[in-house]
Amino acid sequence: MAKTAAQRQAQYRARRPFADSGEGERRLNLWIGTRLDLALTRLARHYCVPKREIVERLIAAEDERIANDIVLDSPEWEAYFRTAPLRSNATEPG
Repeated sequence: MAKTAAQRQAQYRARRPFADSGEGERRLNLWIGTRLDLALTRLARHYCVPKREIVERLIAAEDERIANDIVLDSPEWEAYFRTAPLRSNATEPG
C-alpha cells in the first residue's frame, strides 16, 4: 500500500537526527525581526548560499571566537560547554 504524504514526511523527519554523515541535524524553528530576515536574505544572495549556511557560518564563527578566548578546563570552559538546557524565563505554574 502506498504511503500518504504525512507518513513520508514523518519518516523523513525521523531520519534527520542521523543525517549529515552521522552527526545528525536538529530542527530550528524561530521567528526573527523583518529587518534581520531581510539582512539574512541579502547575505545569502551576496555569498550565493542558502540562508541556512549563513546562519551556520555565523554561529560557528561566534562559537569559535568565544571558545578560543576561554582557558581550557577552567570554570568558564565548563560553564560554556555545559550541556544542561538553559532555564526558561517563563514562570512555572504552582
